[in-house]
Formats: sequence, structure tokens, C-alpha cells
Amino acid sequence: MRGSAIVPPSAPRRRPARRAAGALATAALLLPLLGAAPAPAAAQASPAAGASAAGGLQRAFATAAARYHVPLSVLLGVSYLQSRWDAHAGAPSVTGGYGPMHLTDARTALATAAHHGQGGAEDARGDDARPALHPAAVPSPTVRLPARLRTLPRAARLTGLTARELQTDPGANVAGGAALLADAQRELGEPLSDDPAEWYGAVARFSGADDTATASAYANDVYDVLRTGEERTTDSGQRIALAARPGLAPDRAQLARAGLRTADAADTECPRSVACEWVPAPYEEFGDGDYGNHDVGDRPSSQRIRYIVIHDTEGTWDGVLNLVQDPTYVSWNYTLRSTDGHVAQHVKAENVAWHAGNWYVNAESIGLEHEGFLANPDAWYTEAMYRSSARLVRYLAAKYGIPLDRQHILGHENVPAPLSAYIPGMHTDPGPYWDWRHYFALLGHPLHRTAGRGGGLVTILPEYSANRPVFTGCTAPGEPCAAHGSGAVRLYSDHDENSPLIEDIGIGTAPTTDVNDVSSRVSTGQQYAVADRWGDWTAIWYLGQKAWFRNPGGQPTAVPAAGLVVTPKAGADSVPVYGRAYPEASAYPAGVPARSVSPLPYRLPAGQRYVVGDRVPGEYYYAVTFTRDSHRVVVGKDLYYEIQFGHRVAFVRAADVRLLPSTT
Repeated sequence: MRGSAIVPPSAPRRRPARRAAGALATAALLLPLLGAAPAPAAAQASPAAGASAAGGLQRAFATAAARYHVPLSVLLGVSYLQSRWDAHAGAPSVTGGYGPMHLTDARTALATAAHHGQGGAEDARGDDARPALHPAAVPSPTVRLPARLRTLPRAARLTGLTARELQTDPGANVAGGAALLADAQRELGEPLSDDPAEWYGAVARFSGADDTATASAYANDVYDVLRTGEERTTDSGQRIALAARPGLAPDRAQLARAGLRTADAADTECPRSVACEWVPAPYEEFGDGDYGNHDVGDRPSSQRIRYIVIHDTEGTWDGVLNLVQDPTYVSWNYTLRSTDGHVAQHVKAENVAWHAGNWYVNAESIGLEHEGFLANPDAWYTEAMYRSSARLVRYLAAKYGIPLDRQHILGHENVPAPLSAYIPGMHTDPGPYWDWRHYFALLGHPLHRTAGRGGGLVTILPEYSANRPVFTGCTAPGEPCAAHGSGAVRLYSDHDENSPLIEDIGIGTAPTTDVNDVSSRVSTGQQYAVADRWGDWTAIWYLGQKAWFRNPGGQPTAVPAAGLVVTPKAGADSVPVYGRAYPEASAYPAGVPARSVSPLPYRLPAGQRYVVGDRVPGEYYYAVTFTRDSHRVVVGKDLYYEIQFGHRVAFVRAADVRLLPSTT
């Protein structure tokens, strides 16, 4: 989705009204959740638990563990799964969670902002053969805040610390987490044992999940951390260590006494390692030949699933799930919850969800929405959600033969526009604050150097926490965003940060540093052909231009790689670039109108090289009616190469280019 600056509740919605969804029932403790975004971080309070000095946070864990009689390793393991021990300077997560223990207080952390899919003129289906479906501006529903979003007030009652201390002081926050764990252990009737194996039930309860599958998946992740151990430097510069306990075997039988419900996992397509429930997106007809909110299909028998697209919701869990169950809205395959990594599946993999804004990509992809907001850098994602997402993606990639690389695991921001007119409105999520480096490590395919300096390519790979490019537009147009780690690297027209930014002619406006402007930046894991070098600067071929970025040897933002590239065939000054790989006109059977093979406004010039992600056939899924009898998959003889052309991928006809090793 395109991220939006936080706006007051009275700000008008930009999407034209079509049909409003039914409101949810109100209850005693209510909060508008749809489109809620975290409020700006509160100012730092004076330390309440001595975690500000060097090494103080490690001591704070030890002090809290001793005070509340919780094994230190359990406290560290839970905190790692919540935040990787980061404090985020007192800023709340997407679900109103604070500090290393992610103590939640959604009532104070969440404020109204533009909702999921906001934008008005977008066509999430991305198929000009069928009129665009523009979903309604749905009023924000009100829902009862679940216990998982109210752990901070409970921690305040247990510890006697103020809410402000728990929000802003890491040491106080750790104490609050320890108190919650001890309280959960007592509620289960378990002793405050010094054996971490006897805390499985309390850890599961700490997740806030109300079902056994999610709570168990969360606890299993914590105990995986305890078995392997972890060590890292936090966002405040403190080194935290957790020693490995390889043989640790928790008492999983405790979970049966936790009083949690059994979630209905029937019909879901998920690995056993994640907690998954079926919340179906409706396939319904609603007059005038209109229907939604996806198309039935027969994948992978009819056509391959080639891509997984990573989105953020630009809205919170409850509101977004309400939307995907509206037949007049758009759809995606899965939604992931931030607090505990819980997964809801909405559309079967065999069917085509409307999520990417490009019909070719939709027809060959699976879309995952993650609870989050790209325009708020401190609306951070939990480790629990990153891990759950990675396990789901690993499962889907193995099942459908999808390579685990950045030309097949796409951000929504990397999906090309199908036609030139779509370019300015394409989405920009999950944005520069999604940690692709960490995500690929969790996928079991860590990004790293794969060649020497002469490999001909680079893989973009900045150190996330240390890489802090300036972005604007998070809270108001032109206003600087909070300084934050990022996986993005900015591109310039020369080896000088005072030179102009690289321009995307398809967008039609001058490039900016706005958090939603992807015209002049690259992202972690993307690969490009090296065009030049100058001191600490590297140039790559990008959108038909030579684009420069800082790449100092002491703190590199890219590492050498090698692979396959394309360049125009001999004699061609340039070749066209496409946003969809559609068949030639002669491939369409009677009754299926041929779709135009229309190039985007870009050209791939002679002498330039672009990294190849895949070779694909020209393919089009014709599905413009509710009934399936007219649906067809059209496959042509023309072949295309998917390439990394700019920030987004693109396609070139194989007949127009030469395929070369990058080292030549």
C-alpha cells in the first residue's frame, strides 16, 4: 500500500464511496482500529530502572529476573522474540507495543490515519480488460480491544510503575515483562521455578494469543531462541547476550491448562510451524456484471505461481480483516498479525487474489499482508511476525518452486505498472523500513557477497541499523521522518550527494526524498549491473541511466555478485521495456480479446546491462466474468526476461536482447 502521513480524524477520505460495510458491535472498551497508525514517539522519560548506562540493559534483565523469580534466559528469550531487545526510543509498534518486552497500550498509542488501500483511483486487480473495482471508503469500525493490546496497563498494576516509565524506560519495561511472566506462571498453578523448561505455558500466555496454535507457535519460537542462543547490539548500542541451551526441552503439556480456544485451521494452506485460521474472502456477484473480490482459478495446474508479494496493511488487524470479507473490496491471500505472528488465510493459492495492481503479477503470485504502516518508521514489526512470515514464505516457496531471491520475493513497491498510465499510482509498501536483510536470514537464504570485485554485479546490502538515509513525508509533506535504520540506498546522477536525484520519467514529477517516492532508491537484496566506480561511489544501470550511490569500503552498502544479464541485441540502439509479459496477438483463441503488448515509457539502451531474474512465457489469464466457463489461460510463443530495471522489476522480450554472464 502507499503509506500515508498521520492525519486528524476529521481529514476527508480520498476514496469515492461505493458501498459501506456493516459496522461491528460496540462494547464497553472501544477504539477505532481500522486505519489506526501509531502516534509519534513520546519524549524519553528519566530512567526508572538503571538501563541507560553501558551494559545497563543486560543488568536490567538480570535484576528483573531475580526480583520476579523468572529464569533470566526465559525473560531474554521472550524479549528477543518481541523486539530483538530493541527499545525504539520509546516509540510504539504498529499495535501500540512499547520497549524491549513489547508491552501494549493501544488506547494511547493508536491514532486515526488513512486506511488500507487508500488512494482512490488505484486498480488492485490491474487488468484493463475489466473495469477497475474502486472499494468504498468504509467507516472505521469499533471493536473491543483484546487483552493482547492491553498488557502495559496490567504490567503497571503488577509493578507499581507508571505507564510513562514502562513506555519510555527500557529497564522499567523489562521489569513489567518479568512481572507479567510471573503472573502468568502463577495463574497456571505452576511454581516460580528456576528451570526454564517449566515456563512453557507462561511464555505461551505472554504472547497474548487466545488460541492454542498461535500461543504454541510463539512459545516454540522462544524456546528455539533459548536452544540456539543469541547475541546482538541493540538500537541503543548495548550488547546483549543469551547463552545457548541446546538440549532444553520444555514441558509443552502446560499449554492444555492455559484455557485457550482451539482455532479452526481447516481449509488453510499453511505449514504446521505457524498458527493459521481460515477467514475467507467472499467470491460473490453483486449486480451489473460486477463481482469480487478475487477470481477462481486452477493454479498451479493452469499456470505457475512465480512470485510472493510482501505488503503492509496500512491498517490494523481487526479492521483489515473486516475489509477482506467485503465482496466489494479487494483481496489478498494471507494476513499476518504483528503481536504474535498469527496468520489468517483468505484466498486459496489456486485462485487469483486482487492485491498487486498488475494483473500479470496477480495471476502468478501470492500476496501476504503484514500488519504495519510504511510511513511511520517507528511503527516497528515484531520478531514474532517476521518469523511467522518467513516460515510461511519458505513453505510456499518450496511447494510452488519459487526461488528465494528479490526478483521472486517482491515487495509491493517492486511490482511494475502494467501500463504507463498506472505508474504514478503504483503502491510503495512495505517501504524503506522493512528489514529485508533480516527477513532473508530468517528465510534461510541470507544475503551475502557471491563474487569478487570483477563479478560485474552488486547486491544492495547496507547494515540496516547503521544505514539511515533521510526521508520526508511521514507526518506531513516535506517534513523529515524520524531517523531510523533502513534497507534502502539513495541514488544520484553523479558521485556527489549534492547532485540531482535519479529521475523516473514514468512518474512524471521531480524526484524527492519522500518516503513514498521510489524513483531514486534501491533496496536490500536487489541486484544491478555495475556501470562505473569512483572512490567510495558505485554506479549501476538503473531505468536506462547511470545511477550513483555511496558504497564506502569501511561501511559498504552493496557487495559484489555475479549472474546473468541482458543487453540489446547487436544493431539495436535500445529496446522496449514492459510491465507485463503478455502473449503475442496470434496466441489468443476465438472468444478471448487480445491484450495489447504495450511498452512502458522506458527504453533499455545499447551498452547497458540489467540483471535477469527469470525467463517466462507470454501469458494472460482471461477472467472477466463471475462464471468460470469463459476463463482461459493464454500462453504465447514469445518469451520474456524478467529484469531488475529500476526499483521495480520489468520485462523485455527475449527476441530483443542478448543473454550474457555478468563477468564478460
